[in-house]
Amino acid sequence: MMRVFYLLFAVAAYFLFLAAFTYFALFVGNVPGLPITVDQGGPSVNAGLAAIVDASLIVLFGLQHSIMARPSFKAWWTQIVPPTIERSVYVLIATLLLILLIFVWHPLPGVVWSIESSAAQTVLWVVFATGWLMAVFSTFLINHFELMGLQQVWQNFRGSTPSEPKFRQPLLYRWSRHPLYLGMVIGLWCTPLMTVGHLLLAAGMTVYILIGIRYEERDLVSIFGTEYTIYQEKIAMLIPWPKRNG
Repeated sequence: MMRVFYLLFAVAAYFLFLAAFTYFALFVGNVPGLPITVDQGGPSVNAGLAAIVDASLIVLFGLQHSIMARPSFKAWWTQIVPPTIERSVYVLIATLLLILLIFVWHPLPGVVWSIESSAAQTVLWVVFATGWLMAVFSTFLINHFELMGLQQVWQNFRGSTPSEPKFRQPLLYRWSRHPLYLGMVIGLWCTPLMTVGHLLLAAGMTVYILIGIRYEERDLVSIFGTEYTIYQEKIAMLIPWPKRNG
């Protein structure tokens, strides 16, 4: 019975994440017709308080991602939460915090830059969409369903033993160690209209990503050892550069 519950829980958390992540990309893009975007809707307060609230939402989101992903936290957390659904619980909490960020976000409308050329706008929107698609595509290059917690509950449902992690460098990972994060950074920054609020979101999320990468890579080195340190020497962290001799 618990196996069925775990499976249903993981599937529900996954689809909630898909909905929230899709909305977040549209939220960042200020897509017309949405009730709330980075530049419209949301509670109305003075600019100072709005900036504090927005920055706090980013920090909260970043702390959850960084702390709950660490092995030391997982070792403690799995004494409370069954290991089978640990990843799904992580996905669910991250999704709820993303939803909180979206609906509590306070727009800061001051304009930082505005691109008027229709051709330049088109290019930026194409790059914007490419960035978010790259982020999603990157998860499938490694193991999308393990990342989302579905593989764990499916293996538990079937009574199979989880396989040991294997280090791979598929496609985009031969050019950037973190194409998922690179795609998100592109999606956050590529816009023809950059407001103060959008800048705060893009800068805050970028800082979180750069900090998170440092902790994530430390964990990867502890798992894969020399194999990963050689990879670090040869492949750029985010922006693809020519491979260095290693």
